[in-house]
Amino acid sequence: MPCVDSVAAHPRHAPRSPPLSSHLPAQARGCSDPSHGPGLTRFNALSPEAARAVLLHCCGSRRWAHRVAAHRPYPDPGALLAAADEASYDLSQADLTEALAAEHSAELAHGAPYAALLALDAAHAEYERKFGHGFVICLDGHPPEEQADQLLGAIRRRMGHEVDEERSISADELRRVAQSRLLDLTRRLTDSEGASVAEIGLFAPVG
Repeated sequence: MPCVDSVAAHPRHAPRSPPLSSHLPAQARGCSDPSHGPGLTRFNALSPEAARAVLLHCCGSRRWAHRVAAHRPYPDPGALLAAADEASYDLSQADLTEALAAEHSAELAHGAPYAALLALDAAHAEYERKFGHGFVICLDGHPPEEQADQLLGAIRRRMGHEVDEERSISADELRRVAQSRLLDLTRRLTDSEGASVAEIGLFAPVG
């Protein structure tokens, strides 16, 4: 999940946190980044079906996508991310299972050392055997050269968790990744210069 991608919602409802804005990426707090304006306007104007389709690229829960789409129009990126955050915390166990099933384990960028790729493949396989879903982590803020160590270290730490504990952690990481993907979505809609949603080449989940 850069976020090397993959978040989720807390069906177990880990304590509700301080104000939702405290979870938002720094560039979204205060809603002062004008670069997302046109993209957000295009997102608000999508049909309900198209909005749900693009949102499923951000989080694989159909209930999450429906809720975020239904609360449009959003006045600014902060409002969009706050709504996504709230929808993530309200996912049921079944919703979270659906979202995690749509995720692929976080991968390294092209050009990563071969030894790191082999070690990561083995760690992913062990993780997926134990927990039954891909490894979800958000690596926003970590430069590419640190991602291999961050990923391997995180997988090894989290392999020691019980299933319920790891599910809760994966839910929080999936929530964070969904926010990162939403920002990416609004950037792509901004940069697409009139292309249709199908033509934008929506990103595959990164993690």
